[in-house]
Amino acid sequence: MKIADIRKEYSSKILEINKVEKSPLEQFKRWMEEALSAKVMEPNAMNLATIGLDGRPTSRIVLLKGIDHGFVFFTNYTSKKGRELTENSFASLNFFWPEMERQVRIEGKTERVSEQESDEYFLSRPLESQIGAWTSPQSQEIPDRLYLEEKRKSYEEKFSREALHRPAHWGGFRLIADRLEFWQGRPGRLHDRIKYELEANAWKIVRLAP
Repeated sequence: MKIADIRKEYSSKILEINKVEKSPLEQFKRWMEEALSAKVMEPNAMNLATIGLDGRPTSRIVLLKGIDHGFVFFTNYTSKKGRELTENSFASLNFFWPEMERQVRIEGKTERVSEQESDEYFLSRPLESQIGAWTSPQSQEIPDRLYLEEKRKSYEEKFSREALHRPAHWGGFRLIADRLEFWQGRPGRLHDRIKYELEANAWKIVRLAP
């Protein structure tokens, strides 16, 4: 089969503008709860797109770890994405839940979460993940796998003798959204698209053509 011949007809649900929440965060929470109930694989996995230091767009999958007045995720601040967000705080997120024929696109500006928030989340992680945050010089070139294994062992020994804490180079970002689009697959590629855009501190809700 040719790639161009791959097609899937969407028909499981509809999205009506008069039935969405007035707040896009509440609408997102509703969809996330439905994704969890439907046992969508990795429902909190999202594509994070940033602008590189060379002006080129770049993206990768990260995990959403919280929703408050924004979308919270954690990373190494010295990683490629960490450095890009420090240089240019605008970013976008994309959730795709194929089992529900849904997609959510989110745009906005990022900020670092407080050190307390980063500490609390870091200490809630499994021990291996905590050690991993110390071990990996994320996005930097390394000679081989053995380099990581030796660093990991070194930190395991170090923290067997002293209390484990969050490294200063690791923490969270929060994306504060000003544009969100909820996409529901529909037959004949005539998909439902509802966009929220922040204008004068109020959310404008419109339907977009597919």
